[in-house]
Amino acid sequence: MSYLNFGVFFAPHHPHHADPALQLRQDLKVISEIDDMGFDEVWIGEHHSNGSETISAPDLFLASVAEHTKHMRLGTGVMSLSYHHPFVSASRMVQLDNMTRGRVIFGTGPGKLPLDAHMMGIDTTVQRRRQREALEVIMPLLRGETVTAETDWFSLQDARLHLLPYRGPGEMEVAAASIASPSGSQLCGTLGLSLLSLAAGTAQGFDTLPSNWAAYEKVAAAHGHEARRDRWRVLEPMFLADDRDELDRIVARRIPYAAEYAQVWAAPEDDLAWTRSSKATIDHWRDEGMTIFGKGTFGGPEEAIARIETLQEQTGGFGTFLILIHDLADHQATLRNFELFASEVIPYFRSYRNQNRVGTLDFAKNNVGMLAGNAVAAVEHATKEYESGAAAAWKRMSGT
Repeated sequence: MSYLNFGVFFAPHHPHHADPALQLRQDLKVISEIDDMGFDEVWIGEHHSNGSETISAPDLFLASVAEHTKHMRLGTGVMSLSYHHPFVSASRMVQLDNMTRGRVIFGTGPGKLPLDAHMMGIDTTVQRRRQREALEVIMPLLRGETVTAETDWFSLQDARLHLLPYRGPGEMEVAAASIASPSGSQLCGTLGLSLLSLAAGTAQGFDTLPSNWAAYEKVAAAHGHEARRDRWRVLEPMFLADDRDELDRIVARRIPYAAEYAQVWAAPEDDLAWTRSSKATIDHWRDEGMTIFGKGTFGGPEEAIARIETLQEQTGGFGTFLILIHDLADHQATLRNFELFASEVIPYFRSYRNQNRVGTLDFAKNNVGMLAGNAVAAVEHATKEYESGAAAAWKRMSGT
């Protein structure tokens, strides 16, 4: 089994009735805790509307995260390139990369929320084209090149970044989001980006994982890039408790707000009977899925392990599993979710770390007679040495 990294993807999703300043601080506290638990990456999204996904500047938030963490890599999940001049996007991310000593992953996308685009007067049909055009100038800028370009929405004249990535020109990892169609894979392969599969929880997204990777490999090879499985990230919703009954109890209070937000993505003809109770909502999320990210794993650690193994089998292997986290429970239950993942799920996929511990214990159990005999012999030897030494000392003291 190849080495598997684990990360957490915060859109974030929060109930819209609570204090947003507190929610931002709690996100920061949770990220600090999971850094200590051994998670490898954290990703922060960019959204400007709909009231639930509250972070509009992921690079700004990650700058704060960097001061509260030591180990995790920091990804924008994702920066919506169609909303920004690409020179500014590249400049901000390179600054963050230097501030964090090279911990940044520049995750990119076209922009997810239709209301974001509506409020900015952007035609949603041009957003993917804009993402590609932005990346076509961002990648040479990150390599230290001077770029001149003209499109219908931005211009560059003799543009070059005055800072370069911390580890050198072109050494910042750049990723692009892929849903189900091969367009994301083709973009990544063409420009040499890492693949970020966001819809593995949907039936279509799951089914197309192998074909999307195949398309990525083919296009990457045609453009002289290496398709690296260790940089392939697969995302699904998950939330863990000790068992399903405990999970249902923990999320009962907040799950209606997640259901309310999911209705934003529902078609007019959809049957929304599953929103009428907390139990119906969580069951629907387990079986059908509530948003574009698809169905999730909500239960005990063994369910998470089984699902990740299924994804590994379907894909043939990927580098990082990302947990899409929703604000489904209070702070302590949320931390318990990550503790279960860190203490039971991650070690399962990194069993080599404990193989010698298990080996020494097995040897001890299989040779208990010999080892116990050696221990008894050692005690007897020490006793005899003590007794002979004490007798000699007594003779010296008594002069006999």
